[in-house]
Amino acid sequence: MSDIEKYENLVIGSGGAGKFVAWTMSEAGRRTAMVERRALGGACPNVACLPSKNIIYSAKVISLARRGAEFGLKTESLGVDMQTVQRRKRLMVEGLHQMHVDATTKSGAELIMGSARFVAPRTAEIELRDGGKRTIFGDRVFLDLGSRATIPELPGLAAAKPMTHVEALDLDRLPEHLIVLGGGYVGLELSQAIRRFGSQVTVIEAGPQLAGREDPDIGAALKDLFVDEGIEVLLETEVRQIEGRSGDRIRVHANDRHSKRTIEGTDLLVATGRTANTDGIGLELTGVQLDDHGYIKVNERLQTTSDNIWAMGDCAGSPQFTHVAFDDFRVVHDNLNGGNRTTKNRLIPFCMFTDPELARVGRNESEAQRAGIEYRLAKMPMAEVLRTRTVSEPRGLMKMLIAKDSDEILGFTAMGFEASEQMVAVQTAMLGHLPYTVLRDAILTHPTMSEGLNELLASVPAKRT
Repeated sequence: MSDIEKYENLVIGSGGAGKFVAWTMSEAGRRTAMVERRALGGACPNVACLPSKNIIYSAKVISLARRGAEFGLKTESLGVDMQTVQRRKRLMVEGLHQMHVDATTKSGAELIMGSARFVAPRTAEIELRDGGKRTIFGDRVFLDLGSRATIPELPGLAAAKPMTHVEALDLDRLPEHLIVLGGGYVGLELSQAIRRFGSQVTVIEAGPQLAGREDPDIGAALKDLFVDEGIEVLLETEVRQIEGRSGDRIRVHANDRHSKRTIEGTDLLVATGRTANTDGIGLELTGVQLDDHGYIKVNERLQTTSDNIWAMGDCAGSPQFTHVAFDDFRVVHDNLNGGNRTTKNRLIPFCMFTDPELARVGRNESEAQRAGIEYRLAKMPMAEVLRTRTVSEPRGLMKMLIAKDSDEILGFTAMGFEASEQMVAVQTAMLGHLPYTVLRDAILTHPTMSEGLNELLASVPAKRT
């Protein structure tokens, strides 16, 4: 073993939680090393959240342009240049990378580019990207290992060299016919974008609806949206075997509810879930234990089963959102500085950036029913919000769950134009433990999407007496 270097803080991974731990610890005068094996900043600014929203917005612009006549725009012809689409995204990623470089330099944290593997408790050997090795011991160790796209064990799938979101977001060509395995967030966002660029798209989902964790009416609304945009949606379809190679010719052999069938295309995207990056890095030598799904076991303060080692973000089993990873950082940081912050009962919002958006905070009907929670329901079509008339975006619905015997807001779901902005208003009320009547009776600006909350909540059924 090479000479061991000692640091007060060793951070493995520079994603949404790790980078803030490293920056704040270093700014506080503590000697801190941050190890990153691929891209500074982790997946979000480089190959995931922000690049995907960049590509999705390009697809939205193209979709609006195709509807140009509806808005009075005259065009003789329209075409898509995927290389220009990619150039805009790459310029954004380059700018984000420089922001991370500048922030790391300013903080004084030492960035080490390389792959870490633990060789003893709180001691990691780093195989440096530019060659050579270093061995570092941390008085405290923070794990922000992230996750990667899961590739299911299906006959022929690995040999087909399918794309994950990483490769799909870097396409500078247009697939002739993209087959997507998975009807969750990643699969739906990218399916719609690539269809709008001009590809034929087929989505294959094993479950009975798209967005399987959402209520059936939301799943049905998403399917209607996709079918209207010319996307083939195959539900309750189990893939049996893959033939061919993505980028050339692909055959997917599957069983649906009625029979066997074969779907042919040119490209294959796998979007069937995530796997924690906890294997192969020597965690068994640290005393850090994993759960049955490969995520690091943590308590509500994100402490692992080993003293002075914390885990944050995807690898700790946290909901897989960048905004949750940042809150994981706040939990760890506050507790190390005398606070008492935990992950218990966090109110976590999320948004799927299809067009229109799907946004939710709190419980939906399915979750409330499974938990045996009685509720009152207010529900209305988005078309009743007058703002949608001004932008010609009437598709979707919104609904809110109110406690049966009180005015507590239990949850809010919206699919529609600027649904995420409506969600923020509801989340704020929930965080403040305000009764739904505060939103119902508020004077909300006309014509905005949030104004629809007035009308929605005017329809809440009265309490039962």
